[in-house]
Amino acid sequence: MALQSNDRSIAGFTMAGHALVHWFETSIPIFLVVWLAEFDVSVALFGIVVALGYAPFGIGALPGGILADRYGTKRLILLCLGGMSAAFLVLSLATSIYAIAIGLVLWGVAASVYHPAGLALISTGVEDRGTVFAWHGIAGNAGIALGPFVAATLLIFLEWQLVAAILAVPGVIAVLYGLSAEFDPTAAVEDGVDAGADEALSLSDLVSNSRALFASAFAIVFVIVTFEGLYYRGMLTYLPEILHSLEAMDGLVVPDRLEGIEPADYIYVGLLVVGMAGQYAGGKLTDRIAPARGLAGIFAVLVILALAFVPVTGMGLGAIAALCGVFGFFLFAIQPFYQNAVAVYTPPDSRGLSYGYTYLGEFGFGSASIAIGGFVLGGVSLAAFFAVIASFALAGALLSTALLVGLDRFVDTDRPADAGADD
Repeated sequence: MALQSNDRSIAGFTMAGHALVHWFETSIPIFLVVWLAEFDVSVALFGIVVALGYAPFGIGALPGGILADRYGTKRLILLCLGGMSAAFLVLSLATSIYAIAIGLVLWGVAASVYHPAGLALISTGVEDRGTVFAWHGIAGNAGIALGPFVAATLLIFLEWQLVAAILAVPGVIAVLYGLSAEFDPTAAVEDGVDAGADEALSLSDLVSNSRALFASAFAIVFVIVTFEGLYYRGMLTYLPEILHSLEAMDGLVVPDRLEGIEPADYIYVGLLVVGMAGQYAGGKLTDRIAPARGLAGIFAVLVILALAFVPVTGMGLGAIAALCGVFGFFLFAIQPFYQNAVAVYTPPDSRGLSYGYTYLGEFGFGSASIAIGGFVLGGVSLAAFFAVIASFALAGALLSTALLVGLDRFVDTDRPADAGADD
């Protein structure tokens, strides 16, 4: 069934925003290689500088959600797109590590508002929410894959300053497109329910609204999303390095004309491409399966995949590539389910705040697995690393099962009608 006109307009606008957030995000590590060669600065110090950019991306999600509820989602997304483009233009003019730090911080602050604003817009403005969540996720995966690919390719021929400026161009185009886009941001909300921009929250209102959210089933959803973030960040951060270190990769001979290309990188990019199919399938299934049921099932699969990784590494390159493909599918298929769970278990008038907390858990608290995973991978063993990663998914599966069987009634007396049964 074709999307309605309003759904199509919101889908196009949010897909552009989601793709560009990750387009910019994943191109930064490519620039890091060049910056380390150009500036006489240690890897540790540059790591801190880059972290300054990534930190606001997660931490800023909560204030971003508050601003979305206050000023409206479209306005916030336009400011996000414009701010990210401006940040990369600042990078293109940078002549020192300090200017690079400023550009990265500006990017992180601007990018942080997208997820709470974009997902709040979809949840309140789109009738066919599952389908749009699916396409929205696919667009994000496209940005994840294309950002580093385009940056690395352009850097072969051009100076990094010019490449940074070129990467900002799609963001400027998206702002122009967004200014002309017309849609009703509250079309999917029942008449009489307030879901539009509201007066600024006072501190007491923020505390009151937050207390109400965490006294409801959203508290369980928040912890579920945090465990998903721990699994997601830990796996995607260390998987490229793990793939590079496998003996199976040594047996693959690359032609001389392709010297410098690492087969492990192509397997990793392939994982991200397969993730697009997972996003689409997961989004479509949210229209048919209760969010808690879908979360419990996919978390269970993710447990099995993490525990299977070490045994599969001894089965050859084909088996490793196949496992990574399956992993990519389910890792991204779960995302529309938790995004829909937030929409199901929260009121429309605090949707921005809800998604702000959601991505604080996903990108903020979830990043803790980078430190945990690094310690286990470096100090214990590869098998222990995947066991720890699997434990995150196991915790998510148990909490999702609790949500499915109705244990949320202990924190929420008014369960949504579509929370516990399939459509």
